[in-house]
Amino acid sequence: MRIGIVGYGNLGRGVECAIKQNPDMELVGVFTRRNPEDVKILTNDVKVYNLSETKKMKDKIDVMIICAGSATDLPKMTPELARDFNVIDSYDNHSKVGEHFERVNKAACESDHIAIISVGWDPGLFSLNRVLGNAVLPSGRDYTFWGKGVSQGHSNAVRRLEGVVDAKQYTIPIESALERVRNGDNPDLRPDEKHKRECFVVAKEGANLSKIESEIVNMPAYFAEYDTSVHFLCQEDLNKYHSGIPHGGNVIRTGNTGWNEENCALVEFSLKLDSNPEFTSSVLVAYARAAYRMKNRGITGCKTVFDVAPGDLSPMSPEELRAKML
Repeated sequence: MRIGIVGYGNLGRGVECAIKQNPDMELVGVFTRRNPEDVKILTNDVKVYNLSETKKMKDKIDVMIICAGSATDLPKMTPELARDFNVIDSYDNHSKVGEHFERVNKAACESDHIAIISVGWDPGLFSLNRVLGNAVLPSGRDYTFWGKGVSQGHSNAVRRLEGVVDAKQYTIPIESALERVRNGDNPDLRPDEKHKRECFVVAKEGANLSKIESEIVNMPAYFAEYDTSVHFLCQEDLNKYHSGIPHGGNVIRTGNTGWNEENCALVEFSLKLDSNPEFTSSVLVAYARAAYRMKNRGITGCKTVFDVAPGDLSPMSPEELRAKML
């Protein structure tokens, strides 16, 4: 499978690393809005192109993995690129996935391509576990906890604000709420009762710090519903104390079984990640394999993780899967 990467930040570099671990794939090009000569990648003998050159590679790439931000980039880039390529993205604004799906689906259907959107671990693997939990335990409740860790999408949304040079955003679960769920209390929890959000921001010299803080804490779909704290610091301290990109979280489904629902059941899926972007990239690459196989079967249009069979993610054949994994 011939893979292209659009964007070469933490996520794009992670995709490059994941491709190295998958012998049925090869990286054929990286596309950037920066000067290509300034972008140094890890793979030898692979060229870096300007983003404007994508159309020249239409016949040389099987799947394009778009490594860009959900706030402003992916809503435009994914439908545009879906007109020329089979694409994967990691769009993570849960409240606007439906709108994004419609735009991408129109482009992919018109061009006879397949696009799989909102791929990663949430949305993505966590979404699958929520569906499985609901299907198996129809009488129950869902809980999702994220962190403690750095959210790439939320950090990117802060960095996009006027006057911001750099930023890291941590999502922090409230431990007392998590324990109540695991103990079977089935509490009703508002977003701010499950998580806190903490932002570390490097501002431009002379920037209006009060304005930046207000824009962050009132940002719809990202921070407005949460207890959000904003800390301003210099670039040196951000690099020194907040250089890593850890993350993780838990999806929990509590429910009941039996004629009178007298027995309790709890299903939990958890992740603990040293590198959020590298793990997300690994998920993107697995779904690129699925997109390639599905397109070869004649499937087109926009899809989500709910539309992809697990077997299409694996490099194993159906026979191998039955022998080793079933």
